[in-house]
Amino acid sequence: MILAIDIHYKPNFAKNVGVLFDWSDTTPKQIICNQRAEVAEYVPGEFYKRELPCILDIIAEVNLNDIQAIVVDGHVYIDNDFKHGLGAYLYEELNQNMPIIGVAKRAFHKNEETNIPVLRGESENPLYVSAIGMDVEIAAQHIKNMHGEFRMPTILQILDTETKKD
Repeated sequence: MILAIDIHYKPNFAKNVGVLFDWSDTTPKQIICNQRAEVAEYVPGEFYKRELPCILDIIAEVNLNDIQAIVVDGHVYIDNDFKHGLGAYLYEELNQNMPIIGVAKRAFHKNEETNIPVLRGESENPLYVSAIGMDVEIAAQHIKNMHGEFRMPTILQILDTETKKD
């Protein structure tokens, strides 16, 4: 199974959501939700310090032995010199034992060599896919082939919608 994770920040807490699925699924097999009351302030260039504890809260609720890869909303690298982004920090936190796929809606300046733009459906705006612990070409192909006719794969759209529910 694959675990995709997204975080939504509310005024006094973070809502953490994970979905478990297989690449060919049209809907998640399971949705996991929890909250974190203490959330670090956003610091430009250090987004991972805010996001990583929330992601780890979701990971604590799954058996990693059942997971093939984790998909995060963001980049693995933030520049072409492989400076760590959220995905790479998560990979390190998991002792380099779990492939991480970053799926970002926007390009990050100067990281065009560390991600692959993926066009889906009729959208002219790509998703930016990066990976660590697995070949980025394979990761991009998985995201491209996920169910859904729009830019965002169906399961990742369900994940995004779930994070924003009250």
